[in-house]
Amino acid sequence: MGTMLDKLTTETRNERTMHLDRMNIDELLTVMNEEDAKVTGAVKQQIPQITEAVRAITKALRSGGRLIYMGAGTSGRIGLLDAVECPPTFGTSPEQVVGLIAGGSSAFIKAVEGAEDRKELGAADLRELGLKGNDAVVGLAASGRTPYVIGGLEYAREVGAVTISVSCNKGAEISTKADIAIEVENGPEVLTGSTRLKAGTSQKLICNMLSTASMIGLGKVYGNLMVDVQPTNEKLVERTKRIVMEATSCDLATAEKTLSMAEHKSKPAILMILTGCSYTEALVKLERTQGFIGPAVDGQ
Repeated sequence: MGTMLDKLTTETRNERTMHLDRMNIDELLTVMNEEDAKVTGAVKQQIPQITEAVRAITKALRSGGRLIYMGAGTSGRIGLLDAVECPPTFGTSPEQVVGLIAGGSSAFIKAVEGAEDRKELGAADLRELGLKGNDAVVGLAASGRTPYVIGGLEYAREVGAVTISVSCNKGAEISTKADIAIEVENGPEVLTGSTRLKAGTSQKLICNMLSTASMIGLGKVYGNLMVDVQPTNEKLVERTKRIVMEATSCDLATAEKTLSMAEHKSKPAILMILTGCSYTEALVKLERTQGFIGPAVDGQ
């Protein structure tokens, strides 16, 4: 196994940091910052593959399928983080975007040793979710060789779900198990093998892209506003009012009154103000346009 790891970019030593322990804090942080700056360029190289993945995920979600992230350790936590942010941001149900981590949800807080080494656990977790052919599975593994993720992707293929891999090594093993392979080469980490650094950052950026672009494709954004945000706390209640005001150029009183009539949902409230329709009519318009406000406004 040592020899296999030696060949991975994520495990090689960074020539710039061979004396990391002797650097002063300013030097160390400057090198870290300069290395981090390379990540966005590395992700940019993969935009064609990420585009393909977004199309596949959007199609899956439109057909009533789910977006399922799976990974171990840092990769699993990043997928889980993206999944749990979707309901408050986009008004999705908790079942629509799911994050799986090797060892179960408790592994988010405390590492479960050995869980990532078992292929059958990846398949078992997807089986327990009742994976279907219209779901999209995104396997995240910095090394590109995590057995838990490989097992999951293999099972997903058997079921007929679309499979996407995200790794930080070229020619990654998980790429051979996926319909769409995203491989980001960030170069060696500042701290050798610590893939929570550049590798983790690149995976976070990619998850941001996958979920955000897919949700835009489902009509959950108007302009650049989060029109499906759920007002589940005081901050989000205020944000919802601001979103309606921004989208319609109305005043606070109008936003509050219309939101009250629209059961505190931004989308119908915005339509009601822009087109002068009732709440019921707004719901019909939105159903007709599959949730997109723009076409609903254009069609009046």
